[in-house]
Amino acid sequence: MTKIILCVLTSLTFAAMASAQSLHIGAKAGANLNKIEAQSFKEGFELGYQLGGYAEINFNKNWGIQPEVLFSQTNTIVDSGFKAIYQDIDEAVIGQKAHLNYLNIPILLRVNAGSILTLNAGPQFSILMNKNESLVHNGKQAFKGGDIAAVLGAQVNLGAINFYGRYNIGLNNLNDIDNQDKWKSQQWQFGLGLRIL
Repeated sequence: MTKIILCVLTSLTFAAMASAQSLHIGAKAGANLNKIEAQSFKEGFELGYQLGGYAEINFNKNWGIQPEVLFSQTNTIVDSGFKAIYQDIDEAVIGQKAHLNYLNIPILLRVNAGSILTLNAGPQFSILMNKNESLVHNGKQAFKGGDIAAVLGAQVNLGAINFYGRYNIGLNNLNDIDNQDKWKSQQWQFGLGLRIL
């Protein structure tokens, strides 16, 4: 399923590039504030990071699309609620930080509200990249291999440099153990982009 989604997204991006009025490519890096909304995890946001590349494909001066590929780290702290639901889990995991490394692929609509401000909205497809199978260190045994999120944000453009802020909310349940506790991701992203071409 993941391969099909990636093929469709790649095809749509190339089709959009073919009809684009302008095309820019850049790199970006920033901070993530993540949390997984669930009884199993600590309430509150944890700090992570993201870095990658993006393309700005403008169809006219008012709108376009912005596909991106980002390596993104999500952190969350296992709470005592996890042990309450899953009694066979080792007590040692309580209070420890789980690191989840994702390849995020947002496909965002760009609405240029003037020369400085751009509004973004669209879906984000995420693939869990961790290979280790430890629950605490990356959650491969507990977390599903992907996530789909809705993204809403804004970008301030100052020449070749841009500053952005976004809110991402997960749309599917990340719990791959069972359905006793629904795990939904939430993320704030803040960062800096640099237009290269």
